[in-house]
Amino acid sequence: MSLQMVSAVSNSSLLQPGFSLLNFDGHVFFFGQKGWPKRSCPTGVFLLDIKQNELKMKPVFFSKDSCYLPPLRYPALCTLRSNARADEYQYIIHGGKTPNNDLSDKIYFMSLVSKTSKKITFQCIEKDLGGDVPEARYGHTINVVHSRGKSVSVLFGGRSYTPLAQRTTETWNSVVDCLPSVFLIDFEFGCCTSYILPELQDGLSFHVSIAKGDTVYILGGHSLQNNTRSPNLYKLKIDLPLGSPAVTCTILPGGISVSSAIVTQISDTEFVLVGGYHSDNQKRLACNTIVLEDSKIEIVESVGPEWTPDIKHCRMWFGCDMGKGSVLLGIPVANKQIIPDANYFYILRCKGTEEDKEEELITQTCSQTSSEDPGDSTPFEDSEEFCFSAEANSFDADDADTYNEDDEEDESETGYWITCCASCNIDMNTWVPFYSTELNKPAMILCSSGAGHWVHAQCMDLSETMLLRLSEANVKYFCNKHVDLNKGLQTPQKAVCLKKPPMKPLRKKKAMKLPTSTKKSFLRRLFE
Repeated sequence: MSLQMVSAVSNSSLLQPGFSLLNFDGHVFFFGQKGWPKRSCPTGVFLLDIKQNELKMKPVFFSKDSCYLPPLRYPALCTLRSNARADEYQYIIHGGKTPNNDLSDKIYFMSLVSKTSKKITFQCIEKDLGGDVPEARYGHTINVVHSRGKSVSVLFGGRSYTPLAQRTTETWNSVVDCLPSVFLIDFEFGCCTSYILPELQDGLSFHVSIAKGDTVYILGGHSLQNNTRSPNLYKLKIDLPLGSPAVTCTILPGGISVSSAIVTQISDTEFVLVGGYHSDNQKRLACNTIVLEDSKIEIVESVGPEWTPDIKHCRMWFGCDMGKGSVLLGIPVANKQIIPDANYFYILRCKGTEEDKEEELITQTCSQTSSEDPGDSTPFEDSEEFCFSAEANSFDADDADTYNEDDEEDESETGYWITCCASCNIDMNTWVPFYSTELNKPAMILCSSGAGHWVHAQCMDLSETMLLRLSEANVKYFCNKHVDLNKGLQTPQKAVCLKKPPMKPLRKKKAMKLPTSTKKSFLRRLFE
């Protein structure tokens, strides 16, 4: 193993715990920033470009038919292939935390549409599921298994917020372990089925899961209910006959008590386990090699790298698998008061010397970052670490595609050209500037409803004065579709009583005085 330090020279504040890395054709992409995406990269997905030990981030584009993908931290993700030996694949992304700390229960498919020297375009599609749909969660894992020519996804573990009926003022934002149910998800028919197995008694999160063939191995993890890190090694075997699937669980010896560990694949049957925590105040510096052969698993301790003093003495660390046997590690800078949101970054290469040299040629053209504010995270808190999973058949032997840093970014196709609403008429081929502030991209504004989504200002019939006012004022905006719902949720404003001026009292009329002669005449007539 070799450890190499890299310098983040652009958007380094995005490199925080909770991010995810995706590897397409040897290129590594970052996903999962803490805040909402900026206009410079509305997709929230970046290419990680590493050259001469410098790490740079470059925006990635989405196709026009893509759905909106919020930045999600601590989701479960894995690769999905049409069959175990297929070369093309796409990523499955489920759950995670939004920048508002809401939990997502949605599932997305991310695939590579086109790749040139100037731009890379993804397609993101949201999938609808039926049946026993997993609740919103984070810190869980998802894997794909193959059996009898069919394939399903296996979802397990994670944490969620306390149910509404059990919340109090003091525990309103508290999280609990999800039930230890195993979910089988058939994406072909869009259905989910949950299984309760007697061997799985406690909920787990931030564990490691590795899939090979029809088997998923679950290692380590943290249980909030017992505040323990499980030493058990679970073997889930999935059988997919013509009828109902069969799920069995076996507890194997030789497990490791660890949480928030990272696993990376170095060959078809070998994986390396690195990082994580033994306890709340003890990092795990040891490394292990995991070998999967003939429905058997073997875990042996391996020689780790020469950790730097900064890594040995830091209170927390985080990272993610870059693919191809490499891991991106980050540790916070000691003095955050001088440089806020600053971290040191290292690339750990787990292959041999010759393989490392070949891998270096590839990884130097790919680099990625993550966005999560460590101010949210407590040292040695598993909920602030990322949960990693891998598939034994996701390893590609040779891939030498490169990315030229000197190529100018072409922003002609980006998240600006989405269909923001049913009446959206923004077309990249026919669009002309509508506002004086527009140049080569339409003006967009973020709708604050739910997880948030971007809409075109022109489609919302916003005047230029109102658009400028919204961009300068720190207020929430709701699009035409959600503005009525937001008004219904608002507390009515207290009516102001209008003061009425008091009425002037009527003056008493003075009695009319009669002359004396008239009075005498009246009395004389009265007594006559």
